[in-house]
Amino acid sequence: MMTSECLCTHLRRAARGVSRHYDEALADVGINVAQFSLLRHVQRLDGPTITGLADAMGLDRSTLGRNLRVLEADGLVSLGEGRDQRNRLVRLTEAGSRCVEQALPAWQRAQQQLVEQLGHEQRDELVRLLERLA
Repeated sequence: MMTSECLCTHLRRAARGVSRHYDEALADVGINVAQFSLLRHVQRLDGPTITGLADAMGLDRSTLGRNLRVLEADGLVSLGEGRDQRNRLVRLTEAGSRCVEQALPAWQRAQQQLVEQLGHEQRDELVRLLERLA
């Protein structure tokens, strides 16, 4: 494998590997880690607007909209009326809540495996560095 000093190359490679780890853990539930993250944000924010959800996740509205349409088609979220089109509300459906419940133990195992691989101190340092870069 060719080595590189490019931080972007290393971060993207690491991100793909970490995503693959979580995706494999969540495969039996039928969602990927991006979908799980979106569902968890909707759950935690309890009916956010699309704009609020996009801001919380660090996504632009168009990317979020595409991802929401997939989850809506799968019956995991519903989009309700807000004050106007820009303020539509996102809610978990019963199926979405069940999906999060089913996926959470698999996500927790995947998370724990990575923490064990890194160690708590290095995990904390990694999170600190990534937040600084973000």
